[in-house]
Amino acid sequence: MPYKLLIVDDEADVCEFAANFFRKRKIEVSTVLSGEEALQAVDKEKPHLILLDIKMSGIDGLETLRRLKEKDQSVKVIMVTGRKPEDDDSLQKCRQLGAVDYIHKPLELDELERVVMSELQGEKRKTV
Repeated sequence: MPYKLLIVDDEADVCEFAANFFRKRKIEVSTVLSGEEALQAVDKEKPHLILLDIKMSGIDGLETLRRLKEKDQSVKVIMVTGRKPEDDDSLQKCRQLGAVDYIHKPLELDELERVVMSELQGEKRKTV
């Protein structure tokens, strides 16, 4: 059974870029453009892992993460941000809310692949 990845970002080009990258690695990928859509897609798609942008219009990534964890504590979420952790307290909030990791934009393919694949393959790793 192929791994399922849900990519949540309000920038369609970021979604498609990452989706195409992982589809080439034989991963089943779904994309949505908002936190609201992510909350609906999780029930329908049952992804193994979610890549979730922090800064989005509507429900932001932190609130989406909080709501996802309320629905299912076991859901694995990697947060994606354009900010550096030292620029605000978002890294700390991600940890508190249960994100498994934190990746910076612009997305570096090597890091993206390493972080996502290690989570999908179930390697024992520390949380954020």
